[in-house]
Amino acid sequence: MAPREHIERLVKAEHSNPGEFLGPHHMPVNGAQGIVIRALAPDASEAWIVPDVPGVKAVRMDRIHDSGLFEAVLDAPKGIPGYRIQVTDAQGTVTERHDPYSFSPMISDHDLHLFAEGRLFKAYETLGAHARTVNGVTGIHFVVWAPNATRVSVVGEFNRWDGRSHQMNSRKSTGLWEVFIPNLPLGTLYKYEIRARSQETSFLKADPYAFAAELRPRTASIIHDLSTYRWSDDDWMEDRARLNPLTVPMSIYEVHLGSWMRVPEEGDRWLTYRELADKLLQYVKHMGYTHIELMPVTEHPFDGSWGYQATGYFAATSRYGSPEDFMAFVDAAHQAGIGVIMDWAPAHFPDDAHGLAWFDGTHLYDHEDPRLGYHPEWNSRIFNYGRVEVRNFLLNSALFWLDKYHIDGLRVDAVASMLYRDYARKPGEWIPNRFGGNENLEAVSFLKELNILVHQEHPGAVTIAEESTAWPGVSKPTYTGGLGFTFKWNMGWMHDMLDYFEKDSIHRKYHQNQITFGLLYAFHENFVLVLSHDEVVHGKKALLDKMPGDLWQRFANLRALYGYMYGHPGKKMLFMGGEFGQWWEWNHDDSLQWHLCQHEPHLGLQRYVHDLNWLYRNEPALYQVDYDWTGFQWIDFSDAEHSVISFLRKAQDSTNQVVCVCNFTPVPRHEYRVGVPMLGWYRELLNSDSQIYGGSNMGNGGGVMAEPIASHGLPNSVALTLPPLSVLYFKAG
Repeated sequence: MAPREHIERLVKAEHSNPGEFLGPHHMPVNGAQGIVIRALAPDASEAWIVPDVPGVKAVRMDRIHDSGLFEAVLDAPKGIPGYRIQVTDAQGTVTERHDPYSFSPMISDHDLHLFAEGRLFKAYETLGAHARTVNGVTGIHFVVWAPNATRVSVVGEFNRWDGRSHQMNSRKSTGLWEVFIPNLPLGTLYKYEIRARSQETSFLKADPYAFAAELRPRTASIIHDLSTYRWSDDDWMEDRARLNPLTVPMSIYEVHLGSWMRVPEEGDRWLTYRELADKLLQYVKHMGYTHIELMPVTEHPFDGSWGYQATGYFAATSRYGSPEDFMAFVDAAHQAGIGVIMDWAPAHFPDDAHGLAWFDGTHLYDHEDPRLGYHPEWNSRIFNYGRVEVRNFLLNSALFWLDKYHIDGLRVDAVASMLYRDYARKPGEWIPNRFGGNENLEAVSFLKELNILVHQEHPGAVTIAEESTAWPGVSKPTYTGGLGFTFKWNMGWMHDMLDYFEKDSIHRKYHQNQITFGLLYAFHENFVLVLSHDEVVHGKKALLDKMPGDLWQRFANLRALYGYMYGHPGKKMLFMGGEFGQWWEWNHDDSLQWHLCQHEPHLGLQRYVHDLNWLYRNEPALYQVDYDWTGFQWIDFSDAEHSVISFLRKAQDSTNQVVCVCNFTPVPRHEYRVGVPMLGWYRELLNSDSQIYGGSNMGNGGGVMAEPIASHGLPNSVALTLPPLSVLYFKAG
């Protein structure tokens, strides 16, 4: 007879290990080997055991509880046979299925050990929902971490969202739960129904490791197999692994996929991943960018978060298509010679009921104390980086995108908020670390491990920190005490540049230090110079709208800003719309103002950025030595009266040099002498005042001859015409 306590826990869906009772179990029958098989089928009027042996009759099961618990006792001298359960429901419909509890646990002891240590770095191949074939039976193996739950079930339409039907088996101290459900097809919607120790009622959660999810506002996870896509980017991946990202050109186009371009003829819908692979990538390639950076494509419920409040850390958002569609996008980018960087947000997560918050009825992924676990700036939860399973979850997410989607780099969002316990907090709202400081030591350790793993497992892939403070060594190797990022956003440079260029030119001579200050620290980190989405929202105005002066001067100022940016040491990044001079602030619900590209001077600005990108890519002096003084030399930074600066950029072959001269006032300068290293003809590589860019077409007739007249500490010099609000590039030879 079945133990009463087992029955009560099962029918109330409170059993932590139903496999101990359900399914087949050995028992003596008339002094011989036998088995008892139990099944819980809440909607069944009767149930039968159907052996997987031809010619053997089905065995009717006895109902041993009114809630649908059935039992049959069989003679089985040869051990437990394969079988199916045939169920007849109240309407007389007969269905047949394999018994989930007839399959042994599938997580290996080795994986359980690694998970408990936080060293299971391909946990995404174990946790979540995965198609398996066991003893010739196909089905889905579900694994979830919920250590404080008293019971976890897989629910969906396949079991009428009834948590009694597919209760999972606990793997005890690891906090993992698993069950194999035979015959479930790919594409099935599911969630986990969890009963917590602290709550009387159960609740539903999406799968943290799900590979796909429903489009908001629906929140179910979707069973999906990522192994079917066939990649065609072997050459790209091999080349990437051989190249040093510090010494190659990197000009990044930052994009929000939902608002780059829409389809107004079809209800202003988003472009799909496949359509973006055609339109967006063709545009990026034409414009000369080397990389595209995608604002988060991890699944997120709220459009207004722009993806930075993620609920699906392993799921590409369904807004633009399927996982395979996104794979095709990345594949097409690589075949077009374009790297794909993805924004990734491990700093915090939202409170959405289906997400990570209160996952098993406790603060599983964050801290219970709001001084550690609540983010006041974004009204979100802060990950507990000191908990090995949480740390492992985030490390797996990072490695997953590089592995399964061939992503070339991760731009890690809000690193400063991770590093400091007092970030955005007033006194009394935070807890010092064990040494009394404000550093989040667990987050520091996590970031170091993240960067070590990424660079070890995926050679050539990059990590980029959005870090806005003076934390030392963000992009220095961990073995020297650094955090190990490949690059760091240069937020200081960005703020100085925008503050300088927003000033009327008549006042700029009093702020010459702003235009030059960045060179005092330019080689302390591996910087990316950024003009990102954050600078064109929330009342900050679009880049073009920030510029002072009349219409002509606004465009000229913006061209000068870009020209200086591309000459300055550091990789480059520009947010979409900035390349043609969008007037509006960016709005995630609207397309960019593409109609402006029909008109000068927007079209001229777009041509200018196109030519800047291709010149940058073709001149090693502008990118090969970005992070050492040997790649840069001031000619003159002291002419504040005229707001003019000049400098040299040098390639690894130091004789390969480009001369950059910037005039940041609308006053032309004639016969302006600039020192140069050698005699000969200096070809004008770029003139931001060219008529084709919307300028006044003032310049130097394509080049100028150097004279043996010493100037600025150099043996030779050139006498230049400096157009108004312009940047000029010259090269000897």
